[in-house]
Amino acid sequence: MSQQGPIIIVSAAQRPSFAPTLDDAKMFPVIDASWADASRAVEELQPAAVVVAMSEAAETHLEVLAKKIAARQPYLPLIAVDPKIASRISLPENAIPFARTSGNYDRLAARLRASLRVRTLHATVLRRLDDDSALRTPLSDNDPARDATVLLVGRGAAYPALSVALGERIGVVGALSIEAAAKHLNVRDIDGIVLGEGFSTRVVDAFLMVLSEDARFRNLPVVLTSHAVAPAYDLPNLEIISGNPERITANALPLIRQHAFEAHLSRTLRSIDAGGLLDAQTGLLTPAAFKRDLATAVYQTLSRGGGLSVARFAFDLDHPRAQIDGARILSRLMRQMDFGAAQEDGSVIVAFAETDLRTAQMIARRLSSVMRHTSTGKRETRLEPVVTLATMLPSDSAKSLLARLYDEARRAAS
Repeated sequence: MSQQGPIIIVSAAQRPSFAPTLDDAKMFPVIDASWADASRAVEELQPAAVVVAMSEAAETHLEVLAKKIAARQPYLPLIAVDPKIASRISLPENAIPFARTSGNYDRLAARLRASLRVRTLHATVLRRLDDDSALRTPLSDNDPARDATVLLVGRGAAYPALSVALGERIGVVGALSIEAAAKHLNVRDIDGIVLGEGFSTRVVDAFLMVLSEDARFRNLPVVLTSHAVAPAYDLPNLEIISGNPERITANALPLIRQHAFEAHLSRTLRSIDAGGLLDAQTGLLTPAAFKRDLATAVYQTLSRGGGLSVARFAFDLDHPRAQIDGARILSRLMRQMDFGAAQEDGSVIVAFAETDLRTAQMIARRLSSVMRHTSTGKRETRLEPVVTLATMLPSDSAKSLLARLYDEARRAAS
């Protein structure tokens, strides 16, 4: 791991029972600290991670420590062990909960390794940005959870309340069956899974086993809302969080935020590799790069023949994150030959290379159908883009092609 430093264990009194697990993992030196000394230890020892033993005594110190840790770069993981012991204490936004299961802490080392990978990725991005100051890819300091999306899987009376509680804070994709959940995982970016009630132990076990065996999903936060299944899976961010919907949401958010931050770092790294031509928030081209590529595509189509179509996906301006969600779906699903960019007017424009109007309509319908399954914001607003298309004529330039696309959009809106 990069940015090596000790792991600080913070506790109120005697050495906590999970400490030997970290000693045995032999990732970094493990140093014990009291709550009174914790902030100074973080400042002086430059740790790679901080693991705190939750207790009622932590109440007056945890918030101060969490703020100090949140301000550090690169990302410094903060893991709160056994938060239920101090259930009246609200965890800070950057405190990742870890609850022991079956009376042991076997999964703690895996949870810590997963967090340290995010720290390493952050350190890599910071180094790459420092190495090339000409790159126009600033690292956003916005809360990653603001644009995060969680997959809520469940049935029964608890599902609507949980959907509302999660929807107050992040985007939600709902699935009433495991089959529907698997489909969503395959077609869009997800920052966490909350598995609610309504499924047998056998079904849940099979679902978790599939997740653990697929490298794409292995590090996803997975929150179980019941103790029906013991988390004996290769899923480092699997957590059991029971209680009311508000408590489940509050304790799931730090895990989801960490994954959303990791995804943002990965997009930023791809943008750096592309010389700053990719938008780190959406994964699509920047508007300037899109205009340049569209002009090239128009010239090549006129020179060599073939087809070129453009589609405009317009989203509700009252819900700004709808554009981000839609852009990320398009970035993931559109063909390798196609390219697009988010626009300042809240829309996303995609160019379909070697494509006539009829084929472009079919592709646009398929992309739109995926977006309609996504809700975002407090009012369960669904991504319902208004789609308009235009295909290139022999007399077109890039400017005239876009002008006709916007004319079509105005006609559709009138």
